[in-house]
Amino acid sequence: MKYQILLISFFLILAFNFAESQSCNPSGKIRGRKPPPGQCNQEHDSDCCKQGKMYTTFKCSPPVTGNTKATLTINSFAKGGDGGGPSECDNQYHPDDELVVALSTGWFNNKSRCLKYVNIHGNGKSVRAKVVDECDSTMGCDSDHDYQPPCPNNIVDASKAVWSALGVSDPDDVGSMDISWSDA
Repeated sequence: MKYQILLISFFLILAFNFAESQSCNPSGKIRGRKPPPGQCNQEHDSDCCKQGKMYTTFKCSPPVTGNTKATLTINSFAKGGDGGGPSECDNQYHPDDELVVALSTGWFNNKSRCLKYVNIHGNGKSVRAKVVDECDSTMGCDSDHDYQPPCPNNIVDASKAVWSALGVSDPDDVGSMDISWSDA
């Protein structure tokens, strides 16, 4: 009986450690700064940082599987859009009618998915989109990030074209949507 308890305890510890290694814990916090007047683009109801508010940061994202759960958000990758500067992967802007996405920092994985395609499933439909940018989960509330908070660690930030392909004509009315994605 004593050995059975030890064996069960051993397996429970292994299972807990495996589950723990598959999780993604916050890496820190940053303090929000009030954006200078006119410096936070609120297109698509984007949030602006609030003075003194603490924002959680992540260096990781949940593990990628063949069916990775995520939250789809809307972003304009066009010049002057709420995405800020040019895309990280190609230093270019992309029109809203192009099937492109930004991934949270952990999934972006130091540009390893740059200009590669992902399959996105949501709303009973699927679409293939190109990864062109990072939705930064490690920084925010500064001019480089359009004075917006850090991205959560489970975001696929998509162009209007991606939303349209998933059957959502006005993503601003929806705000966000539960999806799954995988590498194409």
